[in-house]
Amino acid sequence: MTKDELTAWALANGWRVIAGHPSLTKPGAPKDPIVRLVLKATVVNLEVRKPAGKWEKVSGDSYARVEAGVDGGLPRGLGFENVPSIGSLMEQNRDAMVFGRMGG
Repeated sequence: MTKDELTAWALANGWRVIAGHPSLTKPGAPKDPIVRLVLKATVVNLEVRKPAGKWEKVSGDSYARVEAGVDGGLPRGLGFENVPSIGSLMEQNRDAMVFGRMGG
């Protein structure tokens, strides 16, 4: 996948760009990212925020080694399986975006 493809996938699946990175937030704190994709020139890193506020790299790889997920699912090769409840977090963020648009 390319940087643009990863960004498009993330934005279509509930991620928002916060501080220049596609990010997922806590359900009760929509401006506080807890998972983010750091998209660099040749590599992408998946990072999670620790309770102390410091970002920790979960995994990363070159764009060429990241493969699109089946039917728009999680891309393979980025270590999403190492982030507990990533699917639920993405769903909550996606729902918040949809319902936010309905109310505004």
